[in-house]
Amino acid sequence: MELNRPHTIRAWCFFDWANSAYSLVITTAVFPLYYSAVTESAFGGRTVRFFGTEADKGALYSYAIAFSFLLIAALSPVLSGIADYGGSKKQFMRFFTVLGAVACLSLFFFTGSNIELGIIASVLASIGYAGALVFYNAFLPEIATADQFDRISAKGFSYGYLGSVLLLIVILAMIQQPAWFGLPDAGIATRIAFVMVGLWWIGFSQITFNGLQERKGHTFHSDLLARGFKELKKVWKSLQHHRHTRIFLVAFFLYNTGVQTTIYLASLFGSDELKLETGQLIATILLLQVVAIAGATLFARLSDAKGNRFALSVILIIWVSVCIAAYFVYDAMGFYILAGGVGMVMGGVQSLSRATYSKLIPEHTHDTASFFSFYDVLDKCSTVLGTMVYGIIIQLSGGSMRNSAIALSIFFMAGLMVLQQVKIPKAHAQIAA
Repeated sequence: MELNRPHTIRAWCFFDWANSAYSLVITTAVFPLYYSAVTESAFGGRTVRFFGTEADKGALYSYAIAFSFLLIAALSPVLSGIADYGGSKKQFMRFFTVLGAVACLSLFFFTGSNIELGIIASVLASIGYAGALVFYNAFLPEIATADQFDRISAKGFSYGYLGSVLLLIVILAMIQQPAWFGLPDAGIATRIAFVMVGLWWIGFSQITFNGLQERKGHTFHSDLLARGFKELKKVWKSLQHHRHTRIFLVAFFLYNTGVQTTIYLASLFGSDELKLETGQLIATILLLQVVAIAGATLFARLSDAKGNRFALSVILIIWVSVCIAAYFVYDAMGFYILAGGVGMVMGGVQSLSRATYSKLIPEHTHDTASFFSFYDVLDKCSTVLGTMVYGIIIQLSGGSMRNSAIALSIFFMAGLMVLQQVKIPKAHAQIAA
């Protein structure tokens, strides 16, 4: 495959545009608030009944997210090994995209009392999103040379933030002024928003599927599963000889625990701890996305000037400060300031982490999906750990989320310390031909 082709890079970036609508609307801005409101209305308080078992609604949601990522963490190494050997990354991307989009569409029928549907659909949507990312990320070393990783990774995240913001603006208008759209109330508008996300996700992803070319692999046959394990074994052996890649994966696991937990549960902090209205929270998250576009670009430039490790270290110091400050926030203004800080570093930490790992993959590697499976498994496992710790501390604290915010700062500090041991190359000339 010819590298650095503008058309191919643009097609790759559009997958961020497509799936970030799920990430913003379902995981961050709208669904957690809708879930919190309709379940509290249906069950008369924070305690809900899920398949006959009583649980705190916030803890249940965090456990559900943890379960979805635990499942994809178990599946993705095998799937990526098969995809590398069989040359089927795009097929797996398409499968998980359809799974996630259909799950979003089904959320239209979630009204609160049928909490089982809401939880199962959100878990399947999360699996679809996370599963597709394994193969999406693995395409980066196949479409560009390493000196372009920072820029292209940041461009992808910028596409995602921009696309999701445009959709969220329409959804926010629908929820705040449903009569403008001929809708009876905000509840129906919110449920229609979930349908819009599913259609947006599956629709715009077709640009990616049409624009990316799959490297030829082996024909699918019965022993391809075994081949998948063999591909992973090759990657594991390779990592034994690349110390800095291993250390970076440890650092990434630690600080990503804090990043992903914040993304998934920040809006619940605003609604449950600060009692902010839905409109205030969605508007804040909308502003956060706009700031994140600038942040991704800013830190990509800082990385070009000072190196990936320096830029990531600055980002992690800001994350620690945000988590500690969250413990002392009791009003809307403080939440807005925190959201601005999170927005500035959210895009930067995700895009630079992906680009940094791409630089640390051994030169001339062809089984990129298998290498990225290690990265993505750690991504999912860190999300499992973070959301589980968050949920446990909420239950032990009687529903308070402030202690959980302090716990997240510990993960950021540990990741920062480990990161200092990593030597990150500027860029080797080419990874995949």
